[in-house]
This record gives sequence, C-alpha cells and structure tokens, in this order.
Amino acid sequence: MSLTSGNWDSFDTTVNSLFDNFIKDLNVARGSNVRRGRVPALDVHETEKEFIVNAELPGLNKDEINVDIRDNTLIISGETKKDEKFKEGNTLVQERRYGSFTRGISLPPNVKGDDVIAKFENGVLEMKLPKSEPSGKKIKIQ
Repeated sequence: MSLTSGNWDSFDTTVNSLFDNFIKDLNVARGSNVRRGRVPALDVHETEKEFIVNAELPGLNKDEINVDIRDNTLIISGETKKDEKFKEGNTLVQERRYGSFTRGISLPPNVKGDDVIAKFENGVLEMKLPKSEPSGKKIKIQ
C-alpha cells in the first residue's frame, strides 16, 4: 500500500517507536530469569504479513500451556512440575527448574489479536500473529 499525500513522518515515528518498545520488552524479559529457566526463551520473526513467535517449552504438553492476548500484550504462562516418581530417595543433582512461569510481551498495534494461530510441537510453541492493514484517514480542512 502506498501513501500518496499527507505527512506520515510522525506516524512512521510512532509505529517505529512502538515496535522498538516491543523489541525492548523482549530483551528486558530475557534477563536472569531466562538463564535460570523460569521464563521461556523466545524468537520473534517478522514477515510482510505477520509476526512469528516461537517459545521453548520443553517437557510440557499443550494442555499445560496458556496463551492470552490482553491489553495488547501476548502472555504465555504455564507450570513445569517435578516428576512424581522421584519422591523417594535423594536428588543428587538438580539443574532443571520447576514451577510456574509467565512471559508477557507488548504487541505492536498492527497485530490482529483475534486471528492468532498457535501450535505446539516438539517442545516449541509457534504463534503466528497476522498484521492488520495500516489505518488512517485523510482529514479535509474546511
């Protein structure tokens, strides 16, 4: 779609700023919690028509994962439970992390939240977030 008239510089700046904040949210959430394993690691890819978000969720079933979009935020949550078969005896090494997790990232305003598709396969949750067409309206000055 091409824009033929009007000053869209401020619009472009706003959209770029929102997308920059989206990426910053991803980087902030990658802090120490990701290294400790409490928050799923994400990859985000953008195409012309959609954003693709992949989240690593090893050891979970799709029924143990929740995905919501609230207030223009993508929220992934769930719980990794400790295997019950090791209740007896002593755990000598425990490097895997257990417990509840929540990961939220801000979405750009051009995401169609109602049309998101999610699939879970081999420990990876893949979500496709379609983009909406840019909206705007030329205002006639009287």
